[in-house]
Amino acid sequence: MDLSSSPSLTIPIVSTLTSPFEGSPKENDPKSLTRKPLSLWPGMYHSPVTNALWETRSKIFERLLDPPLDAPPQSELLTRTPSYSRTAILYNFSTDYILREQYRDPWNEVRIGKLLEDLDALAGTISVKHCTDDDSMTRPLLLVTASVDKMVLKKPISVDIDLKMAGAVIWVGRSSIEIQLEVTQPTDGKSDAAESVALTANFIFVARDYKTRKAALVNRLSPETEKEKMLYEAAEARNQLRKRKRVVDRKEIQNGEFGRLEALLGEGRIFCDMPALADRDSILLRDTRLENSLICQPQQRNIHGRIFGGFLMHRAFELAFSTAYAFAGVMPCFLEVDHVDFLRPVDVGDFLRFKSCVLYTELQNTDQPLINIEVVAHVTRPELRSSEVSNRFYFTFTVHPEAKAMNDRVRIRKVVPATEEEARRILEHMDADSFNLVYKS
Repeated sequence: MDLSSSPSLTIPIVSTLTSPFEGSPKENDPKSLTRKPLSLWPGMYHSPVTNALWETRSKIFERLLDPPLDAPPQSELLTRTPSYSRTAILYNFSTDYILREQYRDPWNEVRIGKLLEDLDALAGTISVKHCTDDDSMTRPLLLVTASVDKMVLKKPISVDIDLKMAGAVIWVGRSSIEIQLEVTQPTDGKSDAAESVALTANFIFVARDYKTRKAALVNRLSPETEKEKMLYEAAEARNQLRKRKRVVDRKEIQNGEFGRLEALLGEGRIFCDMPALADRDSILLRDTRLENSLICQPQQRNIHGRIFGGFLMHRAFELAFSTAYAFAGVMPCFLEVDHVDFLRPVDVGDFLRFKSCVLYTELQNTDQPLINIEVVAHVTRPELRSSEVSNRFYFTFTVHPEAKAMNDRVRIRKVVPATEEEARRILEHMDADSFNLVYKS
């Protein structure tokens, strides 16, 4: 069509996804309806990975789309091995140009935000695979992401080399599951297993009864190999440490801690009361803040009808990256996700606000200063004049040495609190970092 010769033109727009049913059904003949693959159903969060995962396990996920709530719960717990739930996905970046373009960032590396989405989707598939009883006459469990305990980037991830993501259940409690994931990519054509690990992540899922929403028991786990037994024991130790930490967190700050609190607040008071005399190598926490907002759309929902957790992590990461970029003045380099808490579900239509800040910096290593970013997601309801925290995300960044070398004016400042509430948040996260050092060992 020649656009220049037409004074008025209406261009029709059509869906890129077809109906869930093939062709046109014959009138009054329900048998003529042939269901399309699950990945083509509209209204669910679509990405190359979620499509592939849902398609692979379509029979299980189809039950989750319309769970039989009147059916009885699973009557007998099964015992699974880690190998039963083990699932891997392969990104053919070297040969698939379109896939490569979907994951490319401006620096020719893989977009970490999209990788977070995929990690959550894979962990969700693994949890479903472990917990299913393969009985269509019982109602399935509702499995939700409770937290991400640690995610560490061990090396940059190229978008030009094939990538593999794999994981399995490594530990179960009464109603909780820990899943460990590894992202691997060969280095310079080498296939050494240790050198090829690019990222590791640990997800915690909890099981709820689909009808009552109460905690539900999950299938048992029987590790077989020495490595599986070692991972199980380490995960059990971490679970015990988490329980002890929760007990400690409930206690009042001991007398010795008030010294740390006062020391932090002392620096902040100088900024507030005598700004002209404040240390120019420091900055108030509140002056590092960024924020964005969105209305949660139906296209971002998962198979349970709630907003996909990977989407929330993606959005939080993008804001954290921007916060670190604006703070450092040079492109930041992502190191790890320290912790993510999923405190309450986020629903379609929710008004979601992400608020970020630089919580504190660690400047002991001048070659690799650490920038610790906090992102808090709030579900806001203007009609009710209420705002609830739905998620807390903690990220660690540094700056590329090359960027520092090219810009000798790069200066990473110390962040100081102006209020007691800010000081407590800093101390809590510093203590959590110390806990994680024990946790990793």
